[in-house]
Amino acid sequence: MDTNNQNNLSSSTLDLVNCARAFDTEVNNVEIYGDKMMQMMERLFPICRSITGAGIRETFDIIGETVPLQRHRIATGEEVYDWKVPKEWNIRDAYILNSDGEKIVDFNETNLHVVNYSAPINRKMKLSELRPHLHTIPEIPEAIPYLTSYYKETWGFCLSQNQLDQLPDGEYQVVIDSTLEDGFLELCDTRIGPKDAPEIIVATYCCHPSIANNELSGPVLTTTLYEILSRIPNLRFCYRFLFMPETIGPIAYMTMFGDELKAKAHAGYVVSCVGDDGPYTYKKSRRGVSPADIAALHALRYQPSKNSEILIHDYFPDHGGDERQYNSPGFNLPVGSLLRSNAGTYPEYHNSLDNLEFVSAKGMTGSLAAYLRIFQTLEMNAKLRNTKPNGEPQLGKYGLYPSMGIHPRFEDEMRYLLWLLCYADGKNDLLKISDMLERPIWALTEAIGKLADAQLMELAD
Repeated sequence: MDTNNQNNLSSSTLDLVNCARAFDTEVNNVEIYGDKMMQMMERLFPICRSITGAGIRETFDIIGETVPLQRHRIATGEEVYDWKVPKEWNIRDAYILNSDGEKIVDFNETNLHVVNYSAPINRKMKLSELRPHLHTIPEIPEAIPYLTSYYKETWGFCLSQNQLDQLPDGEYQVVIDSTLEDGFLELCDTRIGPKDAPEIIVATYCCHPSIANNELSGPVLTTTLYEILSRIPNLRFCYRFLFMPETIGPIAYMTMFGDELKAKAHAGYVVSCVGDDGPYTYKKSRRGVSPADIAALHALRYQPSKNSEILIHDYFPDHGGDERQYNSPGFNLPVGSLLRSNAGTYPEYHNSLDNLEFVSAKGMTGSLAAYLRIFQTLEMNAKLRNTKPNGEPQLGKYGLYPSMGIHPRFEDEMRYLLWLLCYADGKNDLLKISDMLERPIWALTEAIGKLADAQLMELAD
């Protein structure tokens, strides 16, 4: 190999090291993002979002202050595989008045009070007629449920069981000031990193109204990941960020970009339910052993504190988020999902108890650190090659071996150097070597840097 080519390969190895160091810096300082993420969540929380309409557009506008979103529109009535884009829904007000003219249910107190996508209505009715349109959670009597009716035109109100139990017989004025009209479904994306490189999908959804963990934690964390990754140097992968309504959003997006995703996707994650203090939970991709799964399981093994509970689930299609669309058989993309408390497994799920008190800066920053370690693992997992494989290099002449023996505090460092020189043969990737050492891949960063500086280590691919 000529000297110039060897220097270029060593330089590429140092690019990998500098990228890894930048990740280390960000992970070690995630706490600085906690208050900022909570402030963004507080700003987004009051907005009445749905899969279409002014609420989700306003949410995209706020995310767009940080993320340069490209917006794609699909018109009402357009077919997207087996689905059809519904009418656009917007709402101005909704309430129920009792016979004394008092508001007993008020959309302005919480937008969860209205079944999302309710058709307009303005008329009086007796409680017996109204009751079928009133929805509660009897087993959680203080909670207001979150319900939707996107694809069947109806109307309804949600309230607590405690509130329903107190309603007397009588006549009520029912008002929902909403519209269902032709409009658009909007989908947003953007990318960071080398455009022709394999891609890592970072997807989230933005269609729930005032729901903190199951809704806002995802787009807020994803926005912060974009902000951080935009500063990381020498990324090897292209990161495709997706912000869109749940279910129909990715289905519609894949009518436009499905073939491209199948050709480019190396790994991917759906970011949701990441703001509470529950156990770290990883749901594998349908493939089960995709690069997304391998990187996530490695990062989770080492990143959370020793006392953190970690739950691992094989892929399941019967509930969850948009990973169900990316993993559908026609696409079978390598997309998993790292969550805290899994969707549907905590009492606050899809009701008013999933509020700003249920999430925390600590929960968000813990999830942020875990995702950054996953991305760092993907970025670092290259194949390296020892440039002097014929016998163990004379490390002393490169300043890599202490002249007076090894002090105990340098034992790990020397161990990493020797294991890298032994197993970095152009065939083993760094994850395999780090697993042999039973250490996280990022623990090898400085050893790789020293070997690359000495031109003893180079990228093999």
